[in-house]
Amino acid sequence: MSTATSLNPAVRPPSSRGRVRRSAGRTRAPLLARLARGIVLTAVAVVMIVPLYTMVINAFKPQKEIIENPLLITPQSFTPEFLWAAITSSKFNVIAAYGVTLLFVVLVNVCCILLSAPVAYVIARGRSKWHMGLLLLFVSGLFIPGQVTLIPVVFVLRVLGLINTIPGFILFETAATLPVTIFLFSAYLRSVPRDIDEAAALDGAGRIRAFWTCIFPIMRPVVATIVVLNSIGVWNDFVSPQIILGPSSGIYTVTTGVYAAVGEFSTDYTQVFPTLLLAIAPALVFFVLMQKHIIGGLAAGATKG
Repeated sequence: MSTATSLNPAVRPPSSRGRVRRSAGRTRAPLLARLARGIVLTAVAVVMIVPLYTMVINAFKPQKEIIENPLLITPQSFTPEFLWAAITSSKFNVIAAYGVTLLFVVLVNVCCILLSAPVAYVIARGRSKWHMGLLLLFVSGLFIPGQVTLIPVVFVLRVLGLINTIPGFILFETAATLPVTIFLFSAYLRSVPRDIDEAAALDGAGRIRAFWTCIFPIMRPVVATIVVLNSIGVWNDFVSPQIILGPSSGIYTVTTGVYAAVGEFSTDYTQVFPTLLLAIAPALVFFVLMQKHIIGGLAAGATKG
């Protein structure tokens, strides 16, 4: 009887059949979770890719084709003349805009790292509640939208004589990047062993020298992450340069240059789409090439040490 029971599933004991059902239920649950996750990720990807795809293909099509078939492109309708016209346009000097925006990106990254790295080091190595309070003070800046601070910033910069100037814009952008930079730097530095500080002190190095010569080189993964995030943010920013620099300054970034070029002719899609493509292409290529550094830098602080 025991042999027949073990060989025939139909005559298994009730407890055995219950275990089989529970095991099947546990197997179906991860499958359903993976299916739901795949559907959500696919929907998000479609929402993000379709506008990008539409902009890219319509940058090489005439006006009639853009209106009639915005999601299709054929060899007959493909032409690079509109993209070349945008590059040589007198309303949007793309080379000058690239140079100005790249200068802002470099200056903001340098100022941000020079200011935030020592502050994060002091916070990470501090043991008192004041250090945690200082960190919370900086992190609280993440919850304040940048647009809310623009009006007070304009008044302050006007009093200081820095409105419509490059130094005023650099100061504002640097201050806007400090909260997230200090947060990530301090989180990473907490995972760096204190033995390095002690070894540098035994060799006669002060705290400043120990940080820049021994600790800062170890921070390359998180520094790369910050550079990528800040660069994308400064490159794509429109409101801040439009208000702080203003058209009267004659200084145009990529985004404000696009606005000046297509704002008056917004119905001319053969001008709008190529100009937009020129504006986002460098940032898109930079992000694709550097995305591994974002993931690596964010994960390094959680796994190092």
